[in-house]
Amino acid sequence: MARRHPAALPDAVRTDADVLWRYHVLNHPPRRSDVGVGLGSHDLAVADHTAALYTAGRFPLVVFTGATAPTTVDHFPRGEAVHYRERAVELGVPDDAVLVEPRARNTGENICLTRELLAERRIAVHTATLVCKPYQQRRAYATCRQLWPELDVHCSASHTSLDDYLLAIGDPERVVHMLVGETQRMTAYADRGFIVPQEMPSDVDAAYRRLVDAGYTARLLGAS
Repeated sequence: MARRHPAALPDAVRTDADVLWRYHVLNHPPRRSDVGVGLGSHDLAVADHTAALYTAGRFPLVVFTGATAPTTVDHFPRGEAVHYRERAVELGVPDDAVLVEPRARNTGENICLTRELLAERRIAVHTATLVCKPYQQRRAYATCRQLWPELDVHCSASHTSLDDYLLAIGDPERVVHMLVGETQRMTAYADRGFIVPQEMPSDVDAAYRRLVDAGYTARLLGAS
């Protein structure tokens, strides 16, 4: 199937989506850590980036975490973490350097079940790199700070621009829906105690509201 160019988005939508994108992409500087945690999703580039970081010596151990979801079961029928591990091994990560956590179905479970797995293996970690989709970084970071506050954590992701990501995924409309859903969750999940609160700049809130009004609501909480 042909990939759709970002220009397929109306200019106003593309501009507002970029505001959200820049909010969620944290741009943490790279550093070494005790473990890299690859968060399962529909995006196999997470596994590619995790493998690249391992090869670059950023961490000596990888945990891939994730079961399946309605949006991933067709692509990863044996589970997100299992397929991620297979991809990383294909890219040269040693088999014995990868652990799989196959049960997590949301980001909170990604963090908690990874923590349990490392504790069961008696692997002490003080620092971690969360590897995820670019626009998941802020929520992943805020979730980890809430659920594993003593861990020194930072985030890393492939792709540095919205346009690059839109081209890689090939479905600009889907990405905009996802960005809107992520933005809603930053306040909704903070209110529920799932994540540490994050500041929401006024331009981000305004862009979010315009995109909701434009119909980008498929990934909002409670959407049918």
